[in-house]
Amino acid sequence: QALSNENSDAVPLQEIGANFNLATANLDLDVALAKGVRMHLRTYLSSRHHHEPYVKGGYFQVDALDFIKEGFADDLMKHVTIKIGHMENNYGDAHFRRSDNAQAIYNPFVGNLIMDGFTTEVGGEVYYHANNGFFGMVGLANGKLNQSVTKASEDDKTGGVSFLAKAGFDKQFSDDLRFRFTGSIYTTGYSGHVYLYSADRAGARYYSVMQDAAATSDDFRASRWDPNFSNKITAIMFNPFLKYQGLEFFGTVELTSGRASSEADNRKATQLAGELIYRFGNTENIYVGARYNTVKSELTSGDDVNINRFSLGAGWFLTKNILMKAEYVTQSYKDFPAGSLLEDGKFNGLIAEAVISF
Repeated sequence: QALSNENSDAVPLQEIGANFNLATANLDLDVALAKGVRMHLRTYLSSRHHHEPYVKGGYFQVDALDFIKEGFADDLMKHVTIKIGHMENNYGDAHFRRSDNAQAIYNPFVGNLIMDGFTTEVGGEVYYHANNGFFGMVGLANGKLNQSVTKASEDDKTGGVSFLAKAGFDKQFSDDLRFRFTGSIYTTGYSGHVYLYSADRAGARYYSVMQDAAATSDDFRASRWDPNFSNKITAIMFNPFLKYQGLEFFGTVELTSGRASSEADNRKATQLAGELIYRFGNTENIYVGARYNTVKSELTSGDDVNINRFSLGAGWFLTKNILMKAEYVTQSYKDFPAGSLLEDGKFNGLIAEAVISF
């Protein structure tokens, strides 16, 4: 990593230089338990935030009901999938392309989106896939990242309910052309704490940027943005994807509103992102690309702030499970309050990664 950062100097930043970051590692267990029944479990063996092994979560997936009776509801289960677990919610399509600690092979760039919509909760999801490319999903979860049955007081709550749904269309029209479009929603009534934009226990990929020089611990999510809708949220995400031969576009439009229990009115945050990738070579194993990502968010004061990021990236798949990639990134913070850490904030520079997944 060779990044530099700056701000207005109202709050001095931690000085950073060029060096290697901690190597990250995941351990995945994918187990076939029976016909059409499997389990997935992911453990972070090493991450920016947890240097020690830390279980991310997992799920139990059912695609056939032969454990009830052979051939039971076969015609229905050809189209239906059921997932239950303490697991990553399927909100939006952007989380399919994000780096999940060491699982970074699906991300053409190094960083995730500024508002990194990702959380793990206890819940279930039911999917239906039609033969014509249309599909849908509905899910319920308990709206809680860190599970507990304790209450702060007799009148307190142990958790809430989050509802999520996704509908979309995905079709490979020819060898050259694939199109996918999805719309997703994640919403809660009351939640003890909403973690949709702060649930990543691994940490952001731009290490130590925009951190207070006087801080005594690592702000491992620095470079991202959480609008702090602490107790109530509704988030909607639309994701178009188009691939024609080697040219690929992926977009994100995200509209979010919510508030803390202490606030009278909802606030809003909007995120837009677009990635344009060109893959070439006999097996499309080399790529170059650009991504623009912008966030506009309303603070509790009523003022709007803006965060803008531009990235240029390139990568080379030595094999299908070995990737080398590099990125130039520049990110700026606009309209933040005078005297704050992020006033006139900016970071930029180069960062490179090597990824092995098997």
